[in-house]
Amino acid sequence: MSPTPFHPKPARRAHIATRALKLLATATLAVAAGCGGGTSQFEPFVPERMFAFGDEASALTTSAPTGRNYSINGINGNGTTDNTADDYFDCTLQPNWVQSLATVYGFVFAECNPNNAAAKAVNWSAPGARVAEVGAQIDAQVAAGGFRDKDIVTLMVGVNDVLELYGQYDGSNEAALVAEAGARGNRAALIVNRLIDLGAKVVVSNIPDLGFTPYAVKQNLANPGSDRGGVLSRLSSTFNERLGVAMLIDGRFVALVQTDQRVLVMNRSPVSFGLANTTDAVCATPPPDCTTNTLVPDANANTYLWAGDYLLSYAGQNQIATLAITRALRNPF
Repeated sequence: MSPTPFHPKPARRAHIATRALKLLATATLAVAAGCGGGTSQFEPFVPERMFAFGDEASALTTSAPTGRNYSINGINGNGTTDNTADDYFDCTLQPNWVQSLATVYGFVFAECNPNNAAAKAVNWSAPGARVAEVGAQIDAQVAAGGFRDKDIVTLMVGVNDVLELYGQYDGSNEAALVAEAGARGNRAALIVNRLIDLGAKVVVSNIPDLGFTPYAVKQNLANPGSDRGGVLSRLSSTFNERLGVAMLIDGRFVALVQTDQRVLVMNRSPVSFGLANTTDAVCATPPPDCTTNTLVPDANANTYLWAGDYLLSYAGQNQIATLAITRALRNPF
């Protein structure tokens, strides 16, 4: 099935816009209620622009069909369940976490903009990006005009750093690799602090524990008697620890999304999140080309935690989005 351009009808465009406004209004009321209801002097932060930095977890494709994410992309059945000939890729279905956050504020990214609205969200994220590349992403935005005090920024990076370091593991050098993971966590924290100095409000997510990924399962099977999953866990946790310690912890500027903790809970109690599988990848075709039509046999896109070896499914992305939206709307930015 070859994806075709998405051309929503006027009624659908109105529905999307109304849904975004309702989300923002509901969240704003919830914040106000939490701060004393109508007598509170709290004024919710309403950003004018949004920027996304990081790796695959936040990225959208710029090649056709544009707007694919690195999880499970949605296919619109066009209202005909018995006819796949008129199905099409729909980038507004099963969004990644930064798309979901943008929607709350009524923003869209240029890569997924079927209604040709003013794109007030900019995505600098790129597949394969490590901490060093994210620094360059921010340099590019500074060169393009920088930041203002009504900008909200998202950041999620570190998975590719941990994978790179794990690739150097020889069974005897774990301590050195863990130390380097900590150093990279420190550098990621400095990026957060730099964004604050540049005037942005930052929603930063730490990384999931890679010791709980399908990749870790494969590494353990390929290396019997080893603790490869444990090595991945220790690299991940050290990166996250240093990120959390070294960045400025101040709710006026930073909202921390603890993705590691949420993924851990999802692994411990999958049924609580409607999950049936937390150990295998659901995509038969690797992201970003994975869709709801290209999954492993008899799989349900909504009941798997992982899309790929270390890429979260829509169920996982949606949990990050829920945390990010809650933090962004409750923080006193």
